[in-house]
Amino acid sequence: MKKRNYLKKLIIQNRLFLIMLSIMMIIIVGAFLKPDEFKMMSNFLFSLITEKFGWLYLLGMFLFVIFIIWIGISKYGDIVLGDENTKPEHSTFSWLAMLFCAGMGVGLVFWGLSEPLSHYSNPMNGIEAYSAESAAFSFKMSFMHWGLHPWAAYAVVGLSLAYFQFKKKKKSLISETINVKKKFIKGMIDGLAIFATIAGVVTSLGLGVLQINRGLEYLFGMPDNINVQIGIILIISLVFILSAVSGVNRGVKLLSDINVIVALIVLIICFCVANKINVLNNLIQGIGGYLYGFAKDSLNISAYSDNSWIYNWHVFYWAWWIAWAPFVGGFIAKISKGRSVREFIWGVVFVPTMASVIWFSVMGTLGIDLGQNGILQIEQINAIASNPELGLFEVLFYYPMGKIISGIVIILLICFFVTSADSGTLVLATMTSDGNETPSNKKKIIWGIIQASFAIALLVASGLKALQTISIVAAFPFIFVMFAQCVELIKEFNIDKSKEIY
Repeated sequence: MKKRNYLKKLIIQNRLFLIMLSIMMIIIVGAFLKPDEFKMMSNFLFSLITEKFGWLYLLGMFLFVIFIIWIGISKYGDIVLGDENTKPEHSTFSWLAMLFCAGMGVGLVFWGLSEPLSHYSNPMNGIEAYSAESAAFSFKMSFMHWGLHPWAAYAVVGLSLAYFQFKKKKKSLISETINVKKKFIKGMIDGLAIFATIAGVVTSLGLGVLQINRGLEYLFGMPDNINVQIGIILIISLVFILSAVSGVNRGVKLLSDINVIVALIVLIICFCVANKINVLNNLIQGIGGYLYGFAKDSLNISAYSDNSWIYNWHVFYWAWWIAWAPFVGGFIAKISKGRSVREFIWGVVFVPTMASVIWFSVMGTLGIDLGQNGILQIEQINAIASNPELGLFEVLFYYPMGKIISGIVIILLICFFVTSADSGTLVLATMTSDGNETPSNKKKIIWGIIQASFAIALLVASGLKALQTISIVAAFPFIFVMFAQCVELIKEFNIDKSKEIY
C-alpha cells in the first residue's frame, strides 16, 4: 500500500514532466516514421499562422520594444528584483556572459556571415541584388533581426519571471506571472513553455552539430555523415549534462565566461584580417539605417503587395524569438536576482544588441567584400548563403589565418552549444519541478539525455527543421501570454510605487 501511495504521489508531482515527455515522444516518433507528412503538416501550419497573423507578430514585437524601453527610463526602473538589500549573485561580466550565451550566442556564429550574404543576394523586392544598395540593406536587416526585438521579447518574459519570483515570492513558472486561476490553463501555459524550450534546444543542438561537422570536414577531412554527427552530439551532451549538474555558479558561469573570451578573440582576429574601413562604414551605415527606419521596418506589411520576404524573414524570426522566450527568459530571470529593473533592461536589451551589431558588421563584411570585389561569383555567393553551416568556413578560406580562425570557431561553436543546452536543461528541470529553483540532479540528467536522444532521432529522420517549425506554431499563444505579462507588471509596479509613497 505504501509503495502504491508513493508511486501515486510521484506521478502527481511529476505529471507535467510525464505529459510533456509523452507529447514529445509522439512528435519524434511521428517525425521518424512519417518524415514527409510531418514536414508537410508543420509547413502548412506555419504558413497558415504567418499569413493570417503576420501583422500580429510585427505589431507585438514592436510594442514589446517600446514597452521595455519605456519601463527602463520610467520611475519603475529603480525597483529591485528581490528584497531591497538583495545584492546581485554574479559579477556584471559573468551575468552578461551567461545571458548572452543562453540567448543567441550560437545563432551569431551560425548566421553571422550567411544572413548578410542572403540579404545581399536576395533582398526585398525593389532592391537590386549584389549591389551596394543590397549590401546596405543586408546589414540593416541583420541588425534588426538580431537586435532590439529579440532581446526585448526575452526581457519581457525574464523581467516578469524575476520580478514575481524574487519580489513577490512566487514559483518560477510562466503561469505564475499572469492572473490565471484555472489549473488547466496554468498547466497548458507551462506545458507549452516546456515544449518550446525542448524544441528550441533540440533543433539548435542538431543544426549546430551539422555546422561543427562541416567545419571538422573542412579542416581535418573528417567524414560528413550521421555517425560522426551522433558522436559529436554524445560528446557535447556529456559535457552540458555535467555542466548543468554542477549548477549555475560553477559549470554554466565558467563556460559562459570562456565563451565570451573566445568570441572576442574570433571577433578581433576577423576584424584584423578584414577591410577595417569597410567594417566601420558598414557598422555606422547599418546602425543609421536601422534606427532611421525602425518603426517603418518593424511594421512593414502590405495588404496589396507580395509579403513573402516579410513572412520568410521578419515573421519567422519574431515567431522563433517568441518560441525561445520562455527558455531564455527563464534562465535570465534565474541569474538576475538583486538587479534593478533599469540595470536588468540595460544588460538584457542594449548590451547584447550592440554586441550582435558589431558581430554582424565584421562577419558580414568578410563575405560581402568578396562579392563586391568579384572574388566570389554569384553562384558561390548563393551557395554560401543557402548553406549557413558551411558558409563561414568557405569565406574564411580567402583570408589570412583562415584555417586558424576556423579552428577557433569550432571551439567557440562547441562552447556555445554546451552553454545553450545546459541553461536549457536547468530551466526544463525547474519548470518540471513545480518551479523549484534547486531541481534534483536526477531530473537534470534525464532532461539532458532526452534532449540528446531527440536531437539524434531528428537528425536521422531529417526532421530538425520541421520540429523548429512545429515549435514556432506551438508557441503562437505565447504572444498573448507576453501581452498579459506586460499588463501584470505595470499593475504590480504601480502597487509597489504606491507603497513607497505611503
